[in-house]
Amino acid sequence: MLEELKNRLYPQKPSPTGPVEYIIVGLGNPDTKYQFTRHNAGFLTVDRIAEKAGASLDRLKYKSCCGTAEIEGKRVLLMKPTTYMNASGEAVREAMQFYKIPPEKVLVIFDDISLDIGKMRIRRKGSDGGHNGIKNIIYLTGFDTFPRIKVGVGHKPHPDYDLAAWVLSRFTDQELKSLSAVFDNGWESAKLFVQGHLDQAMNRFNS
Repeated sequence: MLEELKNRLYPQKPSPTGPVEYIIVGLGNPDTKYQFTRHNAGFLTVDRIAEKAGASLDRLKYKSCCGTAEIEGKRVLLMKPTTYMNASGEAVREAMQFYKIPPEKVLVIFDDISLDIGKMRIRRKGSDGGHNGIKNIIYLTGFDTFPRIKVGVGHKPHPDYDLAAWVLSRFTDQELKSLSAVFDNGWESAKLFVQGHLDQAMNRFNS
């Protein structure tokens, strides 16, 4: 019943043809036990983008669950690496090399503990900021010039709280409700990204 409703709201579109021009990758951990944890905010955002685009992430390729979507007339590869967070760069590098995609056309979406729940921040490039997934992508691709969307997952409850325990903790139902608007903004940002209007996305959605 739920699947039927989802198909009505987000009907599957035929897989687009032609060369992939952009890559949008969400970071996270693949096991179902991590599905709604803070570290999987990137996965959750890409899931929403796939739903809105009528795409299905049902292929295992480039060390990721992936699928192609047509977004604003562009063919886009959507990816959720299956390598676990700390080795995310393996999947990204493989897809970039296969399709010969420059880093400026790779959008990476990931969690950020310095932002409150319900906030997001878009950047054109930058350092890893202490995020292990981003650190591995920069290390393996040799680039830090890929655009990224940081999804706020909330600060640690107190400074001594274990960081790993915090990012692997599950969102509450209320937090997921607050994040739904962020996931929608991720979709709007993806559309602007492939149109070459990243500055416009930054002006609209940076908090």
